Amino acid sequence: MIALIQRVKRASVTVEDKVISEIKDGLLIFLGISATDTPKTIEWLSKKIVGLRIFSDQNDKMNFSVKDLDADILLVSQFTLYANVKKGNRPSFSDSAPATLAIPLYEQMIKAIEEKLQKPIQTGEFGADMKVDLLNDGPVTICIDTENYKI
Repeated sequence: MIALIQRVKRASVTVEDKVISEIKDGLLIFLGISATDTPKTIEWLSKKIVGLRIFSDQNDKMNFSVKDLDADILLVSQFTLYANVKKGNRPSFSDSAPATLAIPLYEQMIKAIEEKLQKPIQTGEFGADMKVDLLNDGPVTICIDTENYKI
């Protein structure tokens, strides 16, 4: 899995001119799922996301997590995170999981984050043409590729 995590002041997802999800202070997470991902990947990454200390304390040091601050999360599936541009100019997405595998893993990730955060999260709509609006805070953007951690 690849998680592109952005600390935001606000974020929303619009599908067919209708806002379907929105948050204020929190994390906007774009999630790419590969065919090699498993429930073990979900467990590790969801724990990492909820515990990631990227919110500033009173001394402007990153000491607080989204859970510490009871902030919100907006999780958006994004297969294009697995774009391979090695050959030619048109990206290949062959490393991303097919929908039959990705949808159940995406749903498991939602549940895993909600359990660890101890509250519901907001989501995009899997497979939809989404418009994502955000105000990055910092900016703070962190990319976690679980392949780098041999999960």
